Amino acid sequence: MLASLREIDPDRPVLIAGPTACGKSALALEIAAAQGGAIVNADALQVFSNWQVLTARPGPEELAQAEHRLYGHVSRDQDYSVGHWLREVAPLLAGGMRPIIVGGTGLYFSALTEGLAQIPPVPAGIRARADRMDREEMLAEIDAATAAQIDCANRARVQRAWEVQAATGRGLSQWQAETPPPLLPLARAQAFVVEAPKDWLTPRIERRFDQMLDGGALEEARVNLAGWDPSLPSSRAIGAAELIAYLRGEMPLEAARDAACIATRQYAKRQRTWFRARMKGWTTLSPAG
Repeated sequence: MLASLREIDPDRPVLIAGPTACGKSALALEIAAAQGGAIVNADALQVFSNWQVLTARPGPEELAQAEHRLYGHVSRDQDYSVGHWLREVAPLLAGGMRPIIVGGTGLYFSALTEGLAQIPPVPAGIRARADRMDREEMLAEIDAATAAQIDCANRARVQRAWEVQAATGRGLSQWQAETPPPLLPLARAQAFVVEAPKDWLTPRIERRFDQMLDGGALEEARVNLAGWDPSLPSSRAIGAAELIAYLRGEMPLEAARDAACIATRQYAKRQRTWFRARMKGWTTLSPAG
């Protein structure tokens, strides 16, 4: 990906974004091994403790090679948002360690380098009501300025916007207009985004999911079967719903595998769209291998 690690200043924070399965975690580990630093997770799904294999969280071998932070530390039934993540990242940035922040959640990186609006917590009753609503129903009630800014095809983004408006009486766009300074301005970091063309990434996604199945993803899903709740943030792990459906006898394993690969490709497409729109000031890297 990089012509040489000499391109990277060992004293400055590193940010590495990229779509799922593009090899960004391996790059972060390579930088940490060569220059030192702690690898900090910026993936909204890898924070959850109940999905290790399915979210491609670093395993024992990777954890032994470098310090890792904010991986697998959130319980399956706990809410976790970009606000939670920023509050946990803040002391890591101020603690004297050199962070190598890596992940595929574009919103985390945008909040880190551009700032995050200080929106009050959403009451549980409003969130429960939103869980029962259709995306189109929520979208119809969101103010026009907010609707023009969010990914209207992404239910989670639409629901968040609806919840904020219902809870505060103000549109999400209004809150964002009052955003405070960022924790880590882009000018203070070395920011890289991995470019992963569809034709290159698709076979990698399929190979990796097959490796996940071989590595225990199905057994992991079986552990999560009891008390499965699709409304939980942890249940959004890509492939989780499909493997649960197989375990419930709702589809054959091959169909579940294919559906999970399709869902992963769709997720990667959304990631690439976000990166192109929001990370124009980042250095683009070509994928390796």
